[in-house]
Formats: sequence, C-alpha cells, structure tokens
Amino acid sequence: MKVVSLQYGDDIWGGEDGSFILDFIRTLRVPMVVTLHDVPSNPSLAQRLIITELVDRAAATIVMSASAVAEMGRSYGIPADRLDIVPHGVPHLPLVAADTIKPRVGLQGRAVILSFGFLDPSKGCESIIDAMPAVVEAVPTALYVMMGATDPDRLLRDGDKYRATLEARVASRGVGQSVRFVDRFVGRVELGNWLEAADVIATPYLDLDRTVAATLSYAMAAGKPIVSTPYAYATEMLSPDRGRLVPPGSPAELAKNFIELLLDPELRASMGKRAYDHSRGMVWWEIGAKYREIFERATNAADSAPLSSAQKFAAVGA
Repeated sequence: MKVVSLQYGDDIWGGEDGSFILDFIRTLRVPMVVTLHDVPSNPSLAQRLIITELVDRAAATIVMSASAVAEMGRSYGIPADRLDIVPHGVPHLPLVAADTIKPRVGLQGRAVILSFGFLDPSKGCESIIDAMPAVVEAVPTALYVMMGATDPDRLLRDGDKYRATLEARVASRGVGQSVRFVDRFVGRVELGNWLEAADVIATPYLDLDRTVAATLSYAMAAGKPIVSTPYAYATEMLSPDRGRLVPPGSPAELAKNFIELLLDPELRASMGKRAYDHSRGMVWWEIGAKYREIFERATNAADSAPLSSAQKFAAVGA
C-alpha cells in the first residue's frame, strides 16, 4: 500500500463528531490523503481538534469548494496553501430534453419541479410546498416531486413523523394533485432518469454556511436550471447565471422563479446549458484524474522525506 485515501465526515466515523478516526490515523505508517466531505462552520471543540489533527497528519487535504477553503481559514486557522480543491464528483449524463425522459418515470404532460435526497427539515421543502398554490395557478400542469427516503438518523429517532407533517402541509395548501412523494432510495440509473425528466431542480436549504451539496452538483450535471437559497456552495456554483438564488423561507420568491422558468423553455435551456458546461470538470473521470495526481504527489513526497523516529522504529520492528 502506497497511500491511504481517507474520507471524513462527522457522521461517517464513530465517536463524538467522528473521533474514532483519530485511533486509525495515529497508527498509519504510509502517507494519508484526507477528503473533508463538509467543513462545519462554528465547529464544536471536538470538530476543531479532529479536523486540525487530520490536516496536520495528512500528506494532502482535499475540500470540495472555494467556500470550504475560506471556512477552513476562518474557523480552523488552516491556510489555503495546505488545501487542494477537488469538486464533488458527478455522473456523466447526456444533455437531453426533459419531455423525452418523462414517460420513463410517469411524468408525461407535467411541468416538473424536483427536489431529491434524504428528507430533513434543513432541506427547506416546506417553502416549496407553500409556493405551489401560486405555481399551479400560473402553470396548471406543475408538479413538485419530492424524491427521497427520510434521513436514516431521523427515522430511527422519530419514525416518519416529519414526512407526515409534510403530507399534512400539502393537504392544507390544497395541492395534493400537484405534489408527489417518492419515498425510497433510488439507484444511479433511476436517479439519472429523474434528474433528466425534471424541468427545474430546487435546493432551498436553510443552512447558509453549507460548503458542498451533492444534490446541486448532480442537478448541474443533468443540465437543469436550479432555484436555490444562497448557501455558500450554491452561491459559488450558480454564479454567474447558472441558476437563481432566493432568500431562505421565501415561498413567494420561489414561486416567482419557478413560474418564470416553467413558462420559458428557452430560458430553461440556456440556464441549464451553462450549468451543464460548468459541470464537465466534475464528471467522475476528471475527478479520478485529479485524485491520482494528488496521490502521486503525496507518495513522491513521502519517498523523498527522511524517516521519522517512529518510522525507523517501525521498520526495525518489522
């Protein structure tokens, strides 16, 4: 083994904020490349200690956005020259007209707004539901598809209470025929079909410090216009004019942008094409090539570095 590629998120490893990862990295005798899946703002003491030790011990540290680099400097005191930016990877999807794919997922004849990923209150789905009466009045064929299972941690803790509150909200707004829940996890091919069938994709997340969002990356890879709140990653990825940004908790602004995009196919196509073009550097083989370069750099640096005392001891013991 020449290098260890380590993925860190505080919900991946056990212990407080994923602290069990430290037991693992302290035993390594080969170079380590760390990928930080997210960079928490206002970190707890445990998060700060874990992330700073990971960076200190790593031959290279990868983050997924420029906003993550800024957060690392602001909240952890780690300078930009110690970090590599490798974007969140995405599948290669062809740029196709949504109406040609809609029959595959039972959406023919509908103007489709899609959100996807685990259901959780931080995703802002309530605002989309609240926007739908105005959207349906202007675009009667509009359909909001809420695709995704309930977040597993929330499901263990509360059951499906949160989904029930969303269903009740749909009923109270009188849009039961214009909102569809897809309550399951879907595989790669089916997810691609849903993305390609959407006319607009929404990520109205409430955490404005969020430095990466796989959902937004995948929406761009499908060449879709995106309406989002201005969380850090969305602001970075959707400028200039690769999407629309609206304030959090603003159904009226969501409705205004949904209506404009659903009624203007040329605007949808041009905005989606700009998002698609930007995402070409994020497809898996491009990301793989970037990782390979970083792995080779880490390995070469380790090969040329003098052995530490611990490494000399380990070598003698072997």
